Amino acid sequence: MIVANVLFAAVAAANPQAAATPAPLNAEERAILAYVDAHNNDALALLERVVNINSGTQNFAGVREVGRIFGAELEAIGFRTEWVDGAAFHRAGHLVARHPGAGPRILLIGHLDTVFERDSPFQKFERIDANTAKGPGIIDMKGGDVIIVSALKALDAAGALTSMNVSVVMTGDEEASGDPLSLARKALVDEAKGADVAIGFEDGPGDPKYAVTARRGTTSWELRVKGTPAHSSQIFRADIGYGAVYETARILDGFRQKMAGEEHLTFNPGVILGGTQVTYDAAQTRGTAFGKENVVAETAVVTGDLRTLSKEQLARARKTMKEVVAASLPHTSAAITFDDGYPALAPSDGNAKLLAMYDRASQDLGFGAVTAVNPDRAGAADVSFVSGEVQMIIDGVGLMGHDDHTPGETADLRTLASQTKRAAVLLDRIVRGR
Repeated sequence: MIVANVLFAAVAAANPQAAATPAPLNAEERAILAYVDAHNNDALALLERVVNINSGTQNFAGVREVGRIFGAELEAIGFRTEWVDGAAFHRAGHLVARHPGAGPRILLIGHLDTVFERDSPFQKFERIDANTAKGPGIIDMKGGDVIIVSALKALDAAGALTSMNVSVVMTGDEEASGDPLSLARKALVDEAKGADVAIGFEDGPGDPKYAVTARRGTTSWELRVKGTPAHSSQIFRADIGYGAVYETARILDGFRQKMAGEEHLTFNPGVILGGTQVTYDAAQTRGTAFGKENVVAETAVVTGDLRTLSKEQLARARKTMKEVVAASLPHTSAAITFDDGYPALAPSDGNAKLLAMYDRASQDLGFGAVTAVNPDRAGAADVSFVSGEVQMIIDGVGLMGHDDHTPGETADLRTLASQTKRAAVLLDRIVRGR
């Protein structure tokens, strides 16, 4: 792609060290910064407004309402918006907004849903002090969505948006993906086709000194184990064997012995149920177990996740896990199944070069250097789905803070303006090849 090659050339010489001396900003960049400063209170008000709307993944009406608000903000600056209905994948749907123009094609990625459903006690925006606020999804990732909108508004006010070729996709099910996953991410992948640059506005590690150039993929797994039921006094007998719980323990420890410590690889058993009878609801990730201490367990169920940085690492881990499962103790049997979730975003030269361009913008703005975070500290995110379509990708440039996914989710409000400025200047420089 010619445009992509131009971008590669534009950033080929850029690196974190090269920008040690900040370069002067041009008039357009100064206008962008002035707009962000003048409208920071508007951005804060928008953030509070959307945080106060529950948009847990299963609250379809709430997800749609947050999407409607962001869609209206984008329409006001010339975007054409579309709501992609999620009925086919059992979710609310996605917001897609497009602003066609000349130059590099840019994709900006956010999500509308949070992990806090309607029955969560954590529901409202709470200002702690001048610099901090708590709220459900405030950094994961309604703050990032606000930064997308605010950066585009700043570009529009400076006259830089007119010729930009930029699309925004805010998914409605990032925290609990729809099924089938291929349909749930089709709108995002389709929008990525032909794009030169993709930027995700997750909070990343919560520190503005870092951005994400690589993310591990995640695969869920389910282990089902059978044993021979009997009186507990007969366990280990040649014709009784070890029961389902001992076999489950052997398998899990086998995973640990053979795979623990491999770089970028983690595997976590998150739920375990065992006994005479087990029921498990995979959709709700909850279940029940019945048994007695004097009965050899007949069945067990374990579910967990597996995180890897490449397709090759995923294939090796799955092979090892299957081999461990197959080596059954006497009079037991087990089967493991895998359900692929988010793919990996593998490191690449293109991602590193885009980060260098972002780092340069940050240093020129006086906000300091930005380096790549260790992928082990970066969870799965929607940006990984476009890795096969886009040559230059970074993520984790949204609103900073800490304790996301918990009732203590807190934003550093000082980073709302600074992250918006970095994003807007980066987008302007991508278009202008600076």
